[in-house]
Amino acid sequence: MKILSLLYLLSINYITVPQTTDTTTITVYQTSEGGHQLTEVRPFSNSQGIDVRVNIDAKKQIITGFGGAFTEASATLLNQLGKENRAKILNAYFSKEGANYSLTRTHMNSCDFSVSNYSYTPVADDVALEHFSIEEDRNDLIPMIKEAMAISEDGFKLFASPWTAAPWMKDNNSWVGGKLLPKYYDTWALFFSKYVDAYRAEGIDIWGFTVENEPHGNGNNWESMLYSPKEMTDFVVNHLSPKLQADGKGELVILGYDQNREGIKEWVDEMYKDEETASHYDGTAIHWYESTYDYFPEALQYAHNKAPNKYLIQTEACVDDEIPVWKDDAWYWKKEATDWGYKWREEEKKYLHPKYAPVNRYARDIIGCLNNWVDGWVDWNMVLDRQGGPNWKKNWCIAPVIVDPEKDEVYLTPLYYVMAHFSKFIRPGAAVLEVDNKEKDLMITAALNPDQSVAVVVFNQEKEAKSFTLTVGETKKNMVIDAQALQTIIIQ
Repeated sequence: MKILSLLYLLSINYITVPQTTDTTTITVYQTSEGGHQLTEVRPFSNSQGIDVRVNIDAKKQIITGFGGAFTEASATLLNQLGKENRAKILNAYFSKEGANYSLTRTHMNSCDFSVSNYSYTPVADDVALEHFSIEEDRNDLIPMIKEAMAISEDGFKLFASPWTAAPWMKDNNSWVGGKLLPKYYDTWALFFSKYVDAYRAEGIDIWGFTVENEPHGNGNNWESMLYSPKEMTDFVVNHLSPKLQADGKGELVILGYDQNREGIKEWVDEMYKDEETASHYDGTAIHWYESTYDYFPEALQYAHNKAPNKYLIQTEACVDDEIPVWKDDAWYWKKEATDWGYKWREEEKKYLHPKYAPVNRYARDIIGCLNNWVDGWVDWNMVLDRQGGPNWKKNWCIAPVIVDPEKDEVYLTPLYYVMAHFSKFIRPGAAVLEVDNKEKDLMITAALNPDQSVAVVVFNQEKEAKSFTLTVGETKKNMVIDAQALQTIIIQ
């Protein structure tokens, strides 16, 4: 699929200046409120701006990847589209010409973005899981994942998350809420191992797991299963990790927590309280729903410092509690979106949930995360319909790609292009670099890729263009970025 749109007339007059006299080349891609969609531009100026310096010798965390989630909702919608549009979407996400996603997620058993409640273990008291079956995934999830694998030249990592065990394993015998009964801890650990075997039999390798999606619950709205930090660590240390080791699956990644950042301290304190507990976890998973603007840098730094050699991965984010706006790019740049907390949060914490511009939230959060030790950033659903589903609970949300299956139409929202600015140009194995940024109105991050190219991502959320002078090693350039714009600058 060809992503790059025709070059739009820039809102300011760029002055084209010669490249550096050495063999260095600079390529710039921009997405903007003014109409760019990952468009190649030449935003060079003869005027010096505020200094921005990237220190290529100050390497920080190593990037695991960027991507989104395979859900039953997305896979079901792809099945309803014509072959051309199905291929268009999957190429947009997984081809080198597209966003080239490198890190993905899926759900084990059903979740809210499933068509109905289901489990791979439907037979009650089947302790040995003799009736375990992934039949529910064969018509939708599995074909979507395998087609994405066929498209992806570089390949991608896939981790899985359970929202809940089958009701018969829980103390409340319900899909929603409740806890896993201790007598089924070993059975639930076996569930993870059998899942890996079943997917491998389909030709799909699982990279790892989060132990539980949102262990604090979700207000008893859809599939959930509750853990305290101590309960999760007990399950991981004494059941899940030993089972995977015993079954020859010790290489699988285990990520703890998997909920909002504000509560991360008590979790990492328990997960990494000593060498024994820490040895069973490979990292920490986090979500962004605690606020529409705050990415909680102190919490991220705390989690990193607690386990500096472990993964710290943002595993879920979306524009939640909104019905998608169809084919209106301008809306995604305006501060009109609201989230769950705008309506339902307790009064003393509603300040964390003002109205926001979806593009701003995505760009700010990804840059903020990368600058505070996060090594992977995964979006939620890849595809939703014009209602924001399908979702059995009617928990409507927005995805980067929206479709109208009845008309067989596809809309790549500006959020898709924001994701591509990172996933396409910052590759697994890249090292995040230290950035000295004197321009307070610009958010900037940078990474040194395995091919030795440097990717610098700049976000200007202001209503006027900004000038800056970018120095990367021996390369120095005077640059301009449009108002309300995101740029990825590639230096080779």
